[in-house]
Amino acid sequence: MLRFDVPQVWSNVIRLEAFITAAVAALALALNQPWLMALLVALGLVRGFVGHHRCPSHYVWKGLMLRLNCAGKLEDAGAKMFANKVLFIASSVSLALFLSGSNLWMVPAAMLVVFATLEWAFSFCAACWAYGAWYKKFPPAGA
Repeated sequence: MLRFDVPQVWSNVIRLEAFITAAVAALALALNQPWLMALLVALGLVRGFVGHHRCPSHYVWKGLMLRLNCAGKLEDAGAKMFANKVLFIASSVSLALFLSGSNLWMVPAAMLVVFATLEWAFSFCAACWAYGAWYKKFPPAGA
């Protein structure tokens, strides 16, 4: 669903959050500590389903980057919320696989490293691209 009812987000704040996502997932893989994925579950839950404007960490990073005058440009939050829903699902699957005793928890964690790195390094959001492509192919009723 397109979201125009939530405040826009600053591009460089989103890129910093993507860096943190990639770093946490990479750290979980490198240290073989899948419990770190619980942090990503929480962040994906709040930012994806409630909104960036209600996420405490987003609020802190936004304030810091606005003070440093490096927050970037404003972007629609709808696609970024969709990306965080994907983060929530992938990190939840990773954690569930670990809790079931499977080493396959590393697969979604590695995918998060790849896609979050694309976002922070190149500002390419694969979930946002899929979100936009979906709404071009299947526009909402009345649009």
